[in-house]
Amino acid sequence: MDIASFWETIVNTLHDGLLVVDTRGTILNVNPAAEKLTGYSAEELVGQNCRILNCSGCQIFGRGAGKDWCGLYVNKRIRAKKCTITDKSGRALFVMKNATVLKDDHGRVVGAIETLTDISEVVRQQQEINSLRQSCHLDDGFHGIIGHAPPMQRLFELIDNVAQSDAPVLIHGPSGTGKELAARAVHEAGPRKNKPFIKVNCAALNENLLESELFGHVKGAYTGADRDRVGRFEAAHGGTIFLDEIGDIPPATQVKLLRVLEEKEIERVGDHKPIQVDVRVISATNKDLDQSVAENRFREDLFFRINVFPLTMPGLRDRMEDIPALVQNFIRQNNQRSGKTIEGFSPDALDALLAYAWPGNVRELRNTVEYAFVLCPGGWIGPEHLPHRITQGEAGPGTAARRVDAGSTPEREALMMALRKANGNQSEAARRLGVSRVTVWKRIRKYGIDLHREL
Repeated sequence: MDIASFWETIVNTLHDGLLVVDTRGTILNVNPAAEKLTGYSAEELVGQNCRILNCSGCQIFGRGAGKDWCGLYVNKRIRAKKCTITDKSGRALFVMKNATVLKDDHGRVVGAIETLTDISEVVRQQQEINSLRQSCHLDDGFHGIIGHAPPMQRLFELIDNVAQSDAPVLIHGPSGTGKELAARAVHEAGPRKNKPFIKVNCAALNENLLESELFGHVKGAYTGADRDRVGRFEAAHGGTIFLDEIGDIPPATQVKLLRVLEEKEIERVGDHKPIQVDVRVISATNKDLDQSVAENRFREDLFFRINVFPLTMPGLRDRMEDIPALVQNFIRQNNQRSGKTIEGFSPDALDALLAYAWPGNVRELRNTVEYAFVLCPGGWIGPEHLPHRITQGEAGPGTAARRVDAGSTPEREALMMALRKANGNQSEAARRLGVSRVTVWKRIRKYGIDLHREL
């Protein structure tokens, strides 16, 4: 059988649009799919220059025939290039373009053939997915921070704003809230994102080691300094240095740090040669630095220098609606590391998480999920897989002060009645009350209800 005799039938049944052009770019032939894609008829396209489609993937170097006027004739082929073309109605279409030149028996280029695959629907769906991920902070969230609660949305807006400047940032917040993640977000959302991000844990080093870590040292500066060493400020040149637990910096180092911030230069330990540094400074603390300043344990001038733009990380108890998303994110991470297949938390287990006050914040929640992974063989994590302090409602220090008077009110009584009828199931209680499940656990917290004791 002579396949060549069927060539026109094969071309005309292709799902992808096909165009044949000569060396000047004049369209010689098109298939029905190309007519459908572009909205032009074959009669309207044949004889026209291929630039009638306004393809964004074309590289035009000039006019006329020959190998130098078009990128296709220079490179001989195009493979899987995403482009846009303009159809007859003026609408932009996303296409995947493949093309190659055609040669005669003597090896001379006589034209080219192009195929155009319509990917507009795929692109539209991907745009919708990206928009949904951005609005809901799915996947890795906002620069790795998971959170949709109002306090987190306000934090994200502040990070976006301050990231565009070089103003020093001081991140406040209790331990376990993710201050380092916020610092990285400020760095990654700003113009220095492609430069180094260097972290220093100021609480982990004594005074001498801390100065060497921050500013570097020269050979012979002290016993054991057998070679020159670059400090963290030099390593962060052009980027960002993150000073974690800055409230623990000793007074002598505070003076030197203030000088670096004001003069933008450092001196290595054992040397007096100034070195210019261009560094964005972000600090973090879980201490009350105002109190430290009042007690002369932290320099007031340094405090004002690092606290130009304060950010506050909310505790987990102030963003309890984020717990389900955080838990699912930790489950995904642990599934990848452990090789287990954990589907999620059962409703009762999730209720226990939502009734707990989380004094250790997100770090404690992450550790709780890891603990449950050890005990749960697979499937769904239940209350029996959780630490005792959580299932017994040991909400942690300070919780009582946050509760309102647990005396009898119509709202509390209605909530207790619904919970009793639902045997403590908060989802069922929410259905009976005609409110959301989030509203139920907020009222449980509001009235200080101990589910295990009062039911």
